[in-house]
Amino acid sequence: MAVRVQEADFDVGAELAALRRGKPQIGALASFVGLVRDVNDGSGVSEMTLEHYPGMTEKALKAIVDQASARWTIIDALVIHRVGRLLPTDQIVLVAVAGSHRGDVFAACQFIMDYLKTRAPFWKREVTGEGARWVDAREADDQAAERWQD
Repeated sequence: MAVRVQEADFDVGAELAALRRGKPQIGALASFVGLVRDVNDGSGVSEMTLEHYPGMTEKALKAIVDQASARWTIIDALVIHRVGRLLPTDQIVLVAVAGSHRGDVFAACQFIMDYLKTRAPFWKREVTGEGARWVDAREADDQAAERWQD
């Protein structure tokens, strides 16, 4: 189970191949890739800057992956989250989960992404035609994460 926070882009195909390499027990692999959109809340977005607390962010991501691993039967997981200046169409995040069966893999992947959006210490600043603004938490993200509460 790996988490990485980095400025550099990532190769989704290479990351997924590495995740499953040497693990013939894997029968399912689910992934999610988040991208920078060129519009948010009705305004054009020309760039986004993601900030985080080094060390604290990785610890929070690891805790989320550990929670998923405790809830579902999975073999491996990977979270890569980029920070720094990003442009529309740039990749922001990769969440990948591998396991024996699709049900656990789909659920764990969605759980990790939902919790990442609401519990990981990242801050987004967008540049729009109206100027720069910090992106507030979304109620829809909180609602998505709430469905996983026991």
